[in-house]
Amino acid sequence: MSDTPPDRLSVNPKSPHFDEATLMRGIGIRFKGVQRRDVEEYSISEGWIKVQIGKKMDRKGNPLTITLKGPVEAWFEAPAPGEGETEAAEGAKPEGE
Repeated sequence: MSDTPPDRLSVNPKSPHFDEATLMRGIGIRFKGVQRRDVEEYSISEGWIKVQIGKKMDRKGNPLTITLKGPVEAWFEAPAPGEGETEAAEGAKPEGE
């Protein structure tokens, strides 16, 4: 995996933008300079996020969401599998130096 999060990602398994492997790494979202933990879906290039409106549900049982527009930043909260181990090994000095 790369170090750049996808341009668009959703937490809904029914969405075509759902990616479980990416979500398992953890995605941090900053919207208008404030870190958000309630984001259902985001698009960096289009500049929007979708957040749930309280505990309201539609008639099919899906959460009602609202789209908020503004600058979106995304980052991975954990390194890709294997990346953290190699960096730790490269930083370690052999004994005797």
